[in-house]
Amino acid sequence: MKIILTPEQLRLTIQRLAHQLTEEGLDFERTVFIGIQPRGIKFADEVVSHIKKLYPDQNVQYGKLDITFYRDDVRNSIHIANQTSMNHSIEAKTVILIDDVLYTGRTIRSALDALLDFGRPAKVELCTLIDRRFSRELPIQPDYCGWTIDSIVTQRVTVQWDLEQVILH
Repeated sequence: MKIILTPEQLRLTIQRLAHQLTEEGLDFERTVFIGIQPRGIKFADEVVSHIKKLYPDQNVQYGKLDITFYRDDVRNSIHIANQTSMNHSIEAKTVILIDDVLYTGRTIRSALDALLDFGRPAKVELCTLIDRRFSRELPIQPDYCGWTIDSIVTQRVTVQWDLEQVILH
């Protein structure tokens, strides 16, 4: 087991990503942040919370997307869905998907499929805390990334929010 991010590094990474997401004059009326259920939600909550602190007078549009029934790897068992909370239209807007770890790319592909049920965004960008770059099965890359790590298939990356750290097993 190896600690990839300490609590201080995790805090600084979230702040940096919040600044990167907004530094190019973000149009808050035309942008919707969407956290991916279940593991991306805590990270998305933290990033969006920091953006709201940076821009307290702006209406930051934030939703949560469940992809349970869009996954291609869970067809043979019963799964309990998470909650989808999409209170903002994504039609013709920039959507920034937020997830904790980008591994094979299949979760993001599922999120893209699910997203289309809510409209047709003008653009979709991806923000991840950790990018496991050499394990991709699909041509999906993050637009905003906290940390890029090299790992092998047998290793796992776990974000432990209760301890505020990221671990490589």
